[in-house]
Amino acid sequence: MKVEFAPLHVPLRRRIQTAAVLQWVFSFLALAQVCLAAFVLLCVSDWWILGALYAVWLYLDRDTPSCGGRRSQWVRSWRIWTYFREYFPITLIKTADLDPRNNYLFGFHPHGVLVAGGFGNFCTEASGFSQMFPGLTPYLLMLPFWFRVPFFREYIMSGGLVSSEKASASHLLSRPGGGQAAVIAVGGAPESLDARPGAVTLQLLQRKGFVKLALKHGAWLVPVFSFGENELFDQMENPTGSALRRVQDRLQRMMGVAMPLFHARGVFQYSFGLLPYRKPIHTVVGRPIPVTQTPCPNKDDIEALHSLYMKGLTQLFEENKKNYGIPEDKHLNFI
Repeated sequence: MKVEFAPLHVPLRRRIQTAAVLQWVFSFLALAQVCLAAFVLLCVSDWWILGALYAVWLYLDRDTPSCGGRRSQWVRSWRIWTYFREYFPITLIKTADLDPRNNYLFGFHPHGVLVAGGFGNFCTEASGFSQMFPGLTPYLLMLPFWFRVPFFREYIMSGGLVSSEKASASHLLSRPGGGQAAVIAVGGAPESLDARPGAVTLQLLQRKGFVKLALKHGAWLVPVFSFGENELFDQMENPTGSALRRVQDRLQRMMGVAMPLFHARGVFQYSFGLLPYRKPIHTVVGRPIPVTQTPCPNKDDIEALHSLYMKGLTQLFEENKKNYGIPEDKHLNFI
């Protein structure tokens, strides 16, 4: 394989952008393990008392990830996130005003490999969410497992990440006065196994729990499509039924975490590595779907709203795809 190396004379700003994305990939893939190892080493060192005190803190603070987390505007506004956004770049597009007197449930599609658009737009202020949607506070939901990792949990909560448990979403969507926006990558971890350039396959047909939550709390649904999300990484071929896919599916069921075998570019060359390609991401926030609160929704209520949501998402995709290089004959594939 021929290796294409990066040129020697690259503008400093682009090098900083690459470094910003490198630390983000490291955070997703290895920071949790590093934090866990650091905690274990602390507990067996002469400073074990600090480890013991932090363990007590973990116990006392165990409910925070499902009660709105502990966000830090300072962390969300770090300069590094501006460089992170510029690397791709990431752009947030607004199609309608959102009344801050309501609570909202954003359905984010597609999941992609590492949810780059979701993180950049809803866990940082780099794309200007707060200015674009004044009065709304976004929370990106993440698997509960990660909030059990010492130190790492504090870092991810500071960006506005909260647990994806049902109780966590209910806490946000039931807050009086409105202004809360819970962001769910509806396809979840399984959808990441189909994330590759050109893919528009969404796991949505059987995903109805978020619709039930919206009905129970009267939270308005907002479809969000992130154009370019699947263009960031290549992935080893893993068609349904293949040996690799069977192993991945089994691991996902056992651990709750998908294991896509992805690759893209490196730091100093463009031929292989775990850094995403420099491909633009355009995250389009669709028009809100009004929801009437139904404390005990029945199957018909859920099916009707789910159908309405799918139509809204399809309309959002069809109205915007030509702006982002998607052929007219390509349509969303729901599974």
